[in-house]
Amino acid sequence: MDACEHCANACLGEDDLKMMVPCIRLDRDCADICRLTAAFIARGSGHALHVLEECIEICQKCHDECAQHQHAHCQACAAACQACVEACRTYK
Repeated sequence: MDACEHCANACLGEDDLKMMVPCIRLDRDCADICRLTAAFIARGSGHALHVLEECIEICQKCHDECAQHQHAHCQACAAACQACVEACRTYK
């Protein structure tokens, strides 16, 4: 969540903002689904596995987008998203 929020905020300061729009959108979606997934898991929701699937999908897409950019914040976000994907797969 934190890496995605930081990346989205840092992307807003990049010179070619228009190019960063897909990254910003995915960062925001990814941060939100991670928050939701953590809450569902913490409360033992019967829907946690469904949310985990979405989290894996969105985090993978965010990783793929951020990995294309050389900015340090994008690279850090890509690494965090990859770790999240792996953690969610392990949890399932």
